[in-house]
Amino acid sequence: MTDAHAPHQSRGSRLMTGLRRGFRRKCPNCGKGFAFGGYLKLRSECDVCEHPIGEYRCDDAPPYFTIFLVGHIVVSGALAMEQSMSPSMTLQLVVWLPTTVVLCLGILPFVKGAVLGTQWAMGIKG
Repeated sequence: MTDAHAPHQSRGSRLMTGLRRGFRRKCPNCGKGFAFGGYLKLRSECDVCEHPIGEYRCDDAPPYFTIFLVGHIVVSGALAMEQSMSPSMTLQLVVWLPTTVVLCLGILPFVKGAVLGTQWAMGIKG
């Protein structure tokens, strides 16, 4: 259950390590075990280093960050499509509604992992 990093590691380096491991959906402590037991459910502890992953509460921030990212992608795509093609509203809805849903569902687990890694790096639990 010990931290896999030496105490002399800088805060910025630890943050980047946590983000990288979290974005890969791995344990932020060791980088080897899986942090998720399902699509979005965190494991209670890492199966490799036994780090208590379940103590981190990263349930609220990931949807906001995901909506922020997807919103920028979808709005700029919709505006570019509108300017270049002048499509009907039906075509816009047929293209951008499913795109929004797929992007949100695809990006959310990775953003949640990155938030988990950030909380680990900063020592935020509970």
